[in-house]
Amino acid sequence: MGIIERIKEIEAEMARTQKNKATEYHLGQLKAKIAKLRTQLLEPPKGASGGGEGFEVTKYGHGRVALIGFPSVGKSTLLTMLTGTHSEAASYEFTTLTCIPGVIHYNDTKIQLLDLPGIIEGASEGKGRGRQVIAVAKSSDLVLMVLDASKSEGHRQILTKELEAVGLRLNKTPPQIYFKKKKTGGISFNTTAPLTHIDEKLCYQILHEYKIHNAEVLFRENATVDDFIDVIEGNRKYIKCVYVYNKIDVVGIDDVDRLSRQPNSIVISCNLKLNLDRLLARMWDEMGLVRVYSKPQGQQPDFDEPFVLSSDRGGCTVEDFCNHVHRTLVKDMKYALVWGTSARHNPQNCGLSQHLEDEDVVQIVKKKERDEGGRGRFKSHSNAPARIADREKKAPLKQ
Repeated sequence: MGIIERIKEIEAEMARTQKNKATEYHLGQLKAKIAKLRTQLLEPPKGASGGGEGFEVTKYGHGRVALIGFPSVGKSTLLTMLTGTHSEAASYEFTTLTCIPGVIHYNDTKIQLLDLPGIIEGASEGKGRGRQVIAVAKSSDLVLMVLDASKSEGHRQILTKELEAVGLRLNKTPPQIYFKKKKTGGISFNTTAPLTHIDEKLCYQILHEYKIHNAEVLFRENATVDDFIDVIEGNRKYIKCVYVYNKIDVVGIDDVDRLSRQPNSIVISCNLKLNLDRLLARMWDEMGLVRVYSKPQGQQPDFDEPFVLSSDRGGCTVEDFCNHVHRTLVKDMKYALVWGTSARHNPQNCGLSQHLEDEDVVQIVKKKERDEGGRGRFKSHSNAPARIADREKKAPLKQ
């Protein structure tokens, strides 16, 4: 029996099992088995060569956004509208067969937009080259899930399910669970919050399913069984997602109003070029890019070329800004002067841990190099030999 058949058999058993107190341990073990099998499904087959055509393109710019959706929902048209890069669009499905990159120039930054081929139901199992498509989405900073406003709501659930099956968690934060394997000592289970979805016995059973008998587990929040399994697997990617409903020009105003009020959703029309500016602003907010301008000492700030920071790519502190400029600048920095919304007063004298906000101006003040003879005007030590016998005798004073 193959891996896919075993997954379907366990899913059928879970569907047959009633959910109550008596069966929650059994259901927890079945969820752990499915997670293990799906991890095996993502691994390349043993003995397979690394050749073949891949979708991956070189990272470029300050952020990466992936377009994901069913065939013929307007992904290629949206790429052409936003970037000017031509991506073939036609009235038949699967027009795009490979990854087509484009660049959006917005707020003095460059954002890479990837047009991926349409994925279908069963993509997580490898149908329609879906596994390669989802692998590229894992390397992006934001996912735009393009949906057809005239189609049923089930498309959104199908795509979310396919992405979650391969380890992508949309609009979620990593669970506050500390997990560490040990060589000896058994399983140590502790919690700092009341648990309603999982208990110590179920935690032990899931760990035994993974053949883990020595570990340290600490729950800092009321997490579920699925959250605990995600922490054990350790290969989950938590990524932001915006649901983009295209083709709003073919539906009624009531449907447009209902779709626009859903969480993490925005409505557009590529045909009539409606709401594209708000889509770009929403992408900017979700990615959390921070522009920081440098100011050399005694000169005006350089507003032409900002340093772009983000919490997903390193961080937004003064230390991260120094690393962007040069990796040795952190050691040479004495303090930083910051102008902008993150400063309490302009300018504010800050250290390395100061968090920067968008359009801040930063001036780095470096340490002064010490002279070999000592510090300041006065020498801290003499250059004369330590022994008196080795010192040069001065010439006698002239009479």
